[in-house]
Amino acid sequence: MPEENITRINLDGKELILIGTAHVSRQSAEQVKEVIERERPDSVCIELDAQRYQSVMESDKWKKIDIFKVIKEKKSTLLLMNLAISSFQNRLAKQFDIKPGQEMIQGIESAKETGAELVLADRNIQITFSRIWHNLGLTGKAQLLSAIFYSIFSKDTISEDELEKMKSQDTLNAVLAEFTEAFPRLKKPLIDERDQYLAQKIKDAPGNKIVAVLGAAHVQGITKEIHKEHDLEALSLTPPKSIVPKILGWAIPLLIVALIVFTFIANPSAGFDQAISWILWTGTLAAIGAAVAFGHPLAILSAFVAAPFTALHPLIAAGWVSGIVQAYVRRPNIGDFETLSEDVFSIKGFWHNKVTRVLLVVLLTNLGGSIGTFIGGADVIRVFFNNL
Repeated sequence: MPEENITRINLDGKELILIGTAHVSRQSAEQVKEVIERERPDSVCIELDAQRYQSVMESDKWKKIDIFKVIKEKKSTLLLMNLAISSFQNRLAKQFDIKPGQEMIQGIESAKETGAELVLADRNIQITFSRIWHNLGLTGKAQLLSAIFYSIFSKDTISEDELEKMKSQDTLNAVLAEFTEAFPRLKKPLIDERDQYLAQKIKDAPGNKIVAVLGAAHVQGITKEIHKEHDLEALSLTPPKSIVPKILGWAIPLLIVALIVFTFIANPSAGFDQAISWILWTGTLAAIGAAVAFGHPLAILSAFVAAPFTALHPLIAAGWVSGIVQAYVRRPNIGDFETLSEDVFSIKGFWHNKVTRVLLVVLLTNLGGSIGTFIGGADVIRVFFNNL
């Protein structure tokens, strides 16, 4: 690759060498190897955080997933998102016979071979997701999830022009590219803040000669930001959670219970109908969600039984109950974990693999239960006012 992909900066007695790479290019990996071996830097910075570094170094990471722990720690949706992005990478690999991120792997290997200190320079991906999520309203969040899953499961091939455009982006940028255009405010947490974080980590790296392996999209921003001081702690803060959802999470169930009790006192027959309506709406829609995920009959039944009660307790979700039941009666085996990275490449694979089916049971049960709570709650209010 041409020397124009290399940016040299002298700052406070340090020589910083930024390699602007293409995440879907073999030539980038070759250039990374050549530059590090020629320059013999004291440190090599790569555009990875600890979580993604571990994923790169542990190719069998999916085999070590404790599905019960994932459900209990409320990380089902996060894992599903990570698997979704992984499927996007697999689609690129299949179509163009490439391995996304190969230049980062080369940077890791070359750092070890030359004795340079390896610096993981990017911000934690969960913090980036959290800050992106915080910048979206309810509609935006729904659109984001739809856009990501559409791009993942779309059968459309990627054109050469699109590939060239993606060569200047990292994987996360590539997945969210069109969505970022629709929501310009996402540029700040996705690109600008990471430019600042990367710039600070690069200039803080030990030694006098530093090589940084970066997606080409970040080089211009880092070149500007590296002359400023940035607070890494502030950039790593997760947005504070609003107290409003927590208040509503307790207030709405208490209101529903109070309305049913008051209706029972005023008109026992109406109160009974009210309670049955609540049970049927929440339980049935949660069970439908589990059924759509092709959950085991016991998981579907557990969703129906649990939903009317979990809907009244903001700290418990029906999906966790049905997910644990699904994982117990259809426990994923080694083969499911071994084929996981391939199965997430298609909708059929998502529903077929026992690991992702558990995650889908959790997600769709909770979705169905939430809809049931809204409809059932509205019916409880209707019956209450009809019996005033």
